[in-house]
Amino acid sequence: MIQSSSGSNLIDARTLLSRSQNLDLRPFDCRFSLADPGQGRRAYLDGHLPGALYAHLDEHLSDPIGPRTGRHPLPDPSRLAVWLGACGVTPRTQVVVYDDMGGAFAVRLWWLLRWIGHERVALLDGGLQAWIAAGGELVPEEPTYAPEELVPRPDDTRWISTDALVAELAKGRAAVVDARAPDRFRGEQEPIDPVAGHIPGAINLPLTGNLDGDGCFLGPAALRERFVQAIGDTSPACIVHSCGSGVNACHNLLAMEVAGLHGSRLYEGSWSEWIRSPERPVAVGAG
Repeated sequence: MIQSSSGSNLIDARTLLSRSQNLDLRPFDCRFSLADPGQGRRAYLDGHLPGALYAHLDEHLSDPIGPRTGRHPLPDPSRLAVWLGACGVTPRTQVVVYDDMGGAFAVRLWWLLRWIGHERVALLDGGLQAWIAAGGELVPEEPTYAPEELVPRPDDTRWISTDALVAELAKGRAAVVDARAPDRFRGEQEPIDPVAGHIPGAINLPLTGNLDGDGCFLGPAALRERFVQAIGDTSPACIVHSCGSGVNACHNLLAMEVAGLHGSRLYEGSWSEWIRSPERPVAVGAG
């Protein structure tokens, strides 16, 4: 398994370059734009890491939107596993995920793989930019792999539903950490969802605060300090990560894992599902 200074969750570009000929390595390009869902695929076709396949957020990494769901419902685990198997992923495969936004979208596939029981997955720290800076090439060719079988073993303790979150909040058993930008959290603007604001009592920790000036994750000690200052003595197991639709929230979840704060959960529906029912409370402002 790939190892780095942050265990097996992150891989730096130079280490990946040195292992790029590994036949059991499978990179996935997760570039995406909410404003233009086709942009990531076009960028992939223009040039990507050698051997990389494209993972589309809507088509591969989410189920269709339902009347009560958020914008990116979790994919059916069996369907996800069939697609991964068609990409040549086996239980032995080391998966590397990347994008060009500091991991904001690639973390979705990192989390999904862990959810279905595939722990051999790492995020390329610094993403496409770090790969290029390290001397890595980009190629336009789409690779093909022999299909394999990947059996999903989803661990549903890794995420929480809206109804369960409402119940846990009422009992004081959960604390929500929101990864969205501060102006969206405060309800000053909402460019995507029909209602602005946040879940009452949530803590705003924008995902960008996990990164340094080069777009790489801060070290474990710095990340630990960031989260401990925010959550105090709350157990990581009580932390629930939210964002707009359950994608960017995985960034804070990964950061907590790197920091050694294990066991937090994903609110898979996030804000876009929370506001589906008008009876759920909405808060605005900093608190």
